[in-house]
Amino acid sequence: MRARDLGLACGRLPTGAGNRITDVPGVTVGHCTITEGQLRTGVTAILPHRGNIFRDKPIAAADVLNGFGKSIGLMQVEELGQLETPILLTNTLSVGTCGTALIRRAIAANPDIGRTTSTVNPVVGECNDGHLNDIQALAVTEAHAYAAIDAASVEFASGAIGAGAGMSCFGFKGGIGTASRRIDCPTDAAWPRNAPQHRQSADR
Repeated sequence: MRARDLGLACGRLPTGAGNRITDVPGVTVGHCTITEGQLRTGVTAILPHRGNIFRDKPIAAADVLNGFGKSIGLMQVEELGQLETPILLTNTLSVGTCGTALIRRAIAANPDIGRTTSTVNPVVGECNDGHLNDIQALAVTEAHAYAAIDAASVEFASGAIGAGAGMSCFGFKGGIGTASRRIDCPTDAAWPRNAPQHRQSADR
């Protein structure tokens, strides 16, 4: 059940067809969840498209709502306005592990990285699940990151799964959420002649 099912809605913009980030053509989401003993954690992957992201860099931007987060890669996104890897979400102490996984995956697909071309900018965001998860166990491995990426699909679960498995919010159980909104794009001379009049924008 989602908030809109209870009559709760944010903003005035109309939603995409499924009110989820994958309403944007090409975007897919995957999870890898770890629930063993005291572990409640995992990885969530957001892929902007299924091709070689390092070669076909999509436009991107970042907006910081809580500056207390530990992330990798947002500074270059803000500077250049591009993504070079999937976006991974994981627990706070596993951000580095997921960053390494993204680098290894990018190098495997692009052996010239860091040698004859530029280096790669991995993007990882953190979810502090330490209240419900044994975060000191450092349970997330690069294999979990690859599993989340490889599981990416238009259809995906939300809630206590992937990076949201151990999340709590203001004393309540938290998790992975999703949404999309449709916006009307300008049609003036500054907008490309062949661009569609309706583009979809989504947020997590």
